[in-house]
Amino acid sequence: MRVLYHLWLSPFCRKVRVVLHEKRIEFDLRAEQVWERREAFLALNPAGEVPVLVEPDGTALCGSDAICECVDEITPEPPLIGPHPFLRAEVRRLVGWFDQKFNREVTENLVGEKMTKRFLGLGEPDSSAIRAGHANVHTHLDYIGFLMRHRKWLAGDYFSLADIAAAAHLSTVDYLGDVPWEDHPEAKDWYARVKSRPSFRPLLADHIPGAPPPRHYADLDF
Repeated sequence: MRVLYHLWLSPFCRKVRVVLHEKRIEFDLRAEQVWERREAFLALNPAGEVPVLVEPDGTALCGSDAICECVDEITPEPPLIGPHPFLRAEVRRLVGWFDQKFNREVTENLVGEKMTKRFLGLGEPDSSAIRAGHANVHTHLDYIGFLMRHRKWLAGDYFSLADIAAAAHLSTVDYLGDVPWEDHPEAKDWYARVKSRPSFRPLLADHIPGAPPPRHYADLDF
């Protein structure tokens, strides 16, 4: 049985979870408190970061990009990166957009400030960072809306890793109730379609002790 070391509100770990479910690959989840820097975990990934996927033979795959690319090669159906070079390039561009740009401008400013700091005891949230996150999320939802006016899914006609990466980040922000869905109906409709996929539903069942999500979080119809 594969084992995925993760953190509940890490969008990168959530991305891997959805990919594994899409591929119908069975795995066990193990929450790893990376700040403890356990020697056994550092032996798997010296960087001390999640996600880490341990294969049945003990091989450790580290980092969401490496894990997702490897899984897509090992289990090609359904294809999540694309059947031809141009589509693969677009999928990877959008994965980079959300894993880098969205993460820096939104996820870190909202989830990082409101949740990560709290659990790590790193002091009070930075109100200016939170304001920036609230402002920036509109730009990204506008971009999703623009893509949805021209495409069936973010990268084209097929559900792909681009949709998974975007939804993984938005799901963490939505857990806080900080996604202004009503201002962005096209992005909301796209996210509702992602939420309805069986691969995504385990994420909607996540509940952080002491920090429950808003009511709409797990509602497939918002």
